[in-house]
Amino acid sequence: MLTLFWLVFWLGLTALAFAAGVSLRVRLKEKVGTGTPMLADDDIQRIIETGRLTTSSDEPLDLGDIDEEEKKFWSESWDEPEEW
Repeated sequence: MLTLFWLVFWLGLTALAFAAGVSLRVRLKEKVGTGTPMLADDDIQRIIETGRLTTSSDEPLDLGDIDEEEKKFWSESWDEPEEW
């Protein structure tokens, strides 16, 4: 009787772990899969011919803003580590 209990217990635990893994995979695929661009055959051919692929992005990066943010980041004062 005790052996049957442990068998059912481990089968149930395995089923729950499997269901959790499938659920997690579905949720991750929904979040990650939407932003991934897909390449068509003509895109691959263009890469082979020219060596690059240009796509329409939302907006180009502003290097001036990036440089300002980096300077502001490194100019901040940092707390010294505590001595023990």
